[in-house]
Amino acid sequence: MGSNLTVTLLGTGHPSPRLDRFGPSTLIEAADQKIVIDCGRGTTQRIYQLKNQTKEYDKLFLTHLHSDHTTGIPDLWITGWLMGRYDKPLKVWGPKGTKAMMNYLEKAFENDLTVRRLGQEKFGLNRQNGIKIEAFDVKEGFVYEEDGFTVEPINVNHYQNICDEVSLGYRVKYNGRSVVLSGDTCYCENLLNYASGVDLLIHEVAAAPVGAVIPNNIQYPLSIHTSPEECGRLFALAKPKLAVYYHILQYLGVSLENIMERTKKEYNGPVMFGEDLMTLEVSESITVSKQ
Repeated sequence: MGSNLTVTLLGTGHPSPRLDRFGPSTLIEAADQKIVIDCGRGTTQRIYQLKNQTKEYDKLFLTHLHSDHTTGIPDLWITGWLMGRYDKPLKVWGPKGTKAMMNYLEKAFENDLTVRRLGQEKFGLNRQNGIKIEAFDVKEGFVYEEDGFTVEPINVNHYQNICDEVSLGYRVKYNGRSVVLSGDTCYCENLLNYASGVDLLIHEVAAAPVGAVIPNNIQYPLSIHTSPEECGRLFALAKPKLAVYYHILQYLGVSLENIMERTKKEYNGPVMFGEDLMTLEVSESITVSKQ
């Protein structure tokens, strides 16, 4: 990996249980650092598919606590422990409520963990550190830093006009390179401030066909996500080297081609759709490869 940032899209989907797009999750690596941002359905399977092991993944950052971003946590936590992460706790950072959620998760799996611990002790195995969780509620202004690798939360606007809960994006930097991941959000000026001039901007998108009659159950999710036109305007102002769509929400049969066409009406720079297990190597240029 050297001096570059390497980004792998583990999951680019949404709550629908599609097999081609697993739940939202992104792996970012640089030097000896490995972080996972969000942990949707299938995150551990994708890591194993990519790396043939799961034990090295002990740092998880959450954008928000919606189920499609968190249902993979028990798998990453417990399976990672069973498959070799014996000496390191799973560390989890996220918005307010993250620490409480992880505490309740430990209680939910109390029986499972007790039985496994007793079985290991019977055979003289000391693997208790790996099943621990260290969870932290963080907000904008916090910076995780290790060996020049930094992760900063960004306040974004996912819950527009609904509630005051905080949702986060993240900016990751290493050796002069930068990646911004939007998390779930409506159009957000604060995100734009952090993303201006970034190397790689990974952004959500949600759309239904223009002119379609939108039922209430679809109006709601469209109201808390970013349209292709809004994404295009944000990309045009941020001017990233490359913009990549992930967490792609398609309603009422809207096609990817239509989403891209609508984006391009506002933005004529480089933009593409992400796919599960797509890897983006961020250096002087951005190299894209597919598994």
